[in-house]
Amino acid sequence: MKETSRTAAEITIESESKTTAAPSMKAFGFLEAVAKAQRPLSILDLSVLLDIPQPTAHRIVHTLVTEGLLIREPGSRRYGPGERLTNLSLGLLSAAVRSAPRQAILRDLSEALRETCNFGVISGNDLVYLDRVEAAWPFGLRFEAGSRVPLHCTSMGKLFLSYMPAETRRRLLSTRPLHPYTANTITDPAALMRELDNIRKTGISTDNQEFLAGVVCVAVPIHTDNGTVVAAIAVSAPVARMPLQQGLQHIPHLRDAAAKIQDTLTSSKATKRAT
Repeated sequence: MKETSRTAAEITIESESKTTAAPSMKAFGFLEAVAKAQRPLSILDLSVLLDIPQPTAHRIVHTLVTEGLLIREPGSRRYGPGERLTNLSLGLLSAAVRSAPRQAILRDLSEALRETCNFGVISGNDLVYLDRVEAAWPFGLRFEAGSRVPLHCTSMGKLFLSYMPAETRRRLLSTRPLHPYTANTITDPAALMRELDNIRKTGISTDNQEFLAGVVCVAVPIHTDNGTVVAAIAVSAPVARMPLQQGLQHIPHLRDAAAKIQDTLTSSKATKRAT
């Protein structure tokens, strides 16, 4: 009887564990779907994507919004990543980027170019530096990892804008004015669109003293295997030391470093190297 009772208790615990795990995994599926989407998703979108009844989807979304993991897009019935989910994602990315191989790649690039090199991702309406290796020059630019800068006037920011779906880009740019940080900042929407089209064609983005007077930057994208741009890498320096044309000569080095970082992000390639 004692053995039977103990077995029954174990069965009860296992049953309760499965019951609590199922909703958790459903919620995780919602977060995963939103994270992978290139646009905000409605409850109907999530219901169809995850094959979950709409009432259940509505309840899960409401919980995730309450917890700050999702946020309702203003003026719509669609949902995107909330601040808590964004911060979690950035924390994970920052930890991953600072792993030995990626940090070494960025450091080697900085040493080869003798200039400051940056690794960044898009977060909401900003570019976020996830990692940065400063050049060994006095009076350098002192941005900490985690610093946020505008999209429309930075090399990595414009790179991300150029690869966005047109509607996503239009919506994002409409949320704030194209502030003129310097005399070179592109503030005309039509001119910025032409600039972004050219960046998309060449895969090269520049900041010609558009964010900080006297500073130029050159950036290239980092793709996943399916072609999605997930990050960018850039070199930046005072124009007196690195004129823009000289910065453009660093593109082969930047692309080589981007390919190496992309390689670390791809598990299949890492597995091939190990074998």
